[in-house]
Amino acid sequence: MRPQSVFALLPALAQGIRIIQSNDDGWAELYVRSFHDFLLAAGHDVVLSAPAENKSGTSSLDIEPFPRNSACQYNSCPPNSRSPIGRNDTSPRLNWVNSFPVTSMRYGIDTIGPQHWNGAAPELAVSGPNVGSNLWLSVPFSGTVGTAVYASKQAGIPAIAFSGASGGTLAWNTNPVPLRSTVYAELAGILVDKVVQAGKPYLPQDVWLNVNFPDVKEAEGKCVDVEQFKWVLSRINPAGILSGKDVSTCGADRLPTETDVVNEEDGGGCFISVSVGDSNDKTTASKEKQKVVLDKLAGLLTCLP
Repeated sequence: MRPQSVFALLPALAQGIRIIQSNDDGWAELYVRSFHDFLLAAGHDVVLSAPAENKSGTSSLDIEPFPRNSACQYNSCPPNSRSPIGRNDTSPRLNWVNSFPVTSMRYGIDTIGPQHWNGAAPELAVSGPNVGSNLWLSVPFSGTVGTAVYASKQAGIPAIAFSGASGGTLAWNTNPVPLRSTVYAELAGILVDKVVQAGKPYLPQDVWLNVNFPDVKEAEGKCVDVEQFKWVLSRINPAGILSGKDVSTCGADRLPTETDVVNEEDGGGCFISVSVGDSNDKTTASKEKQKVVLDKLAGLLTCLP
């Protein structure tokens, strides 16, 4: 098991970058906090801007934040703050926005992040890890996906949405930290570092990566260590009769769906789906853009059995 305190022992990256982070489960959800801690320990300049409470399933809704009267999620901010946005006084990198996930990402990109970075813009946007998967039919409705799509399309910032199949919401101060939270944080950090190390532009224009982790089955000792996981390039939606070809890899020109990837049990299971999403319609991006991502993730990706 990797306790959260181990993050502080990680070597810092030579290429730490400015990262804006959000989610749709709320700013005080444990998954997003574990990932935040991991990115900091890895040397990234990360700022969290997420909803004040759980706003799952709100897709791309975006309205101006309004004054908050009740306490934030898990009592993580006091009642009657009368403020539309707020932050953790002892850790100003942690910020809440009293509105929807996309709104929190927008404020993070336009206002909260630049205030921390002396006016500079974020270089990468990440969302999640979401509590629960975001696969195919759920993708258009996901606020986690919505934040990544907003960043990549409207703001022109490369973006990655992470989701983990192991469910169960957890407060930011849960102790001890469950293994699933630290495993997902480390896996997400591995992909971020791979993308960053591949160099700019980190991703093609108007795409985002939709990444889904399988269950962490601690009781079975399965998918409990990052070395057990394998990364597979996938597609979001099943291919139709009129669908164009995917990038050629693993001896085929049709990628597996992300659902098939995370449900694969052969070869030990523990497969992670990485789909290249089209920010214009939240479906699968073209083979040309898939090829760019395939090349950037060379050495990380593998094939299904």
